[in-house]
Amino acid sequence: MSLKKIRVLFICLTGALLGMPAAVIAGADSGFYIGAGVGDAQIENADAGFDESDSAYKLFGGYNIGFIPLVDFAVEASYVDFGKPTTSGSSIEVTGFNAYGLAGLSFGPFGIFAKAGALSWDEDSTFGTASSSDSGTDPAYGVGARLAIGSFAVRAEYEVYDLDNTDLGMASISGVFTF
Repeated sequence: MSLKKIRVLFICLTGALLGMPAAVIAGADSGFYIGAGVGDAQIENADAGFDESDSAYKLFGGYNIGFIPLVDFAVEASYVDFGKPTTSGSSIEVTGFNAYGLAGLSFGPFGIFAKAGALSWDEDSTFGTASSSDSGTDPAYGVGARLAIGSFAVRAEYEVYDLDNTDLGMASISGVFTF
């Protein structure tokens, strides 16, 4: 490697290290946020031999409590529609409301997080000629990452819901606006 390339690399690394503390503190902003996401929901009901996926969406809002640099805490509520996957005369439609607590690490504009909470859900299913409805409240959890540009962020996450007799998984991409 030439001396010129080493000097350019050293200057870039020094600039990045000197700029890091401001970026880290900036990532721990507090405030209300709203967002919307789209993705793919996988619905599995082992009793009925049903395992299909469909497009899904969610609308959410929350409050980020960023009082410690590098660490994010938040509370979040959302409405989720898991779609209506259908296969040869069978279908399952699940919707619900979530409440989550989030904890994460913030590295300036980039962050990672985990969340845990509950889903209050309604399920309508049809298997052949038999139809049924069910509802309940069950655990929900997930992991994700975000990239923020000013007050707008893009989140990618995976959430898991363990309902009474149905397992759900949702991978999504969301846009988030912080006030």
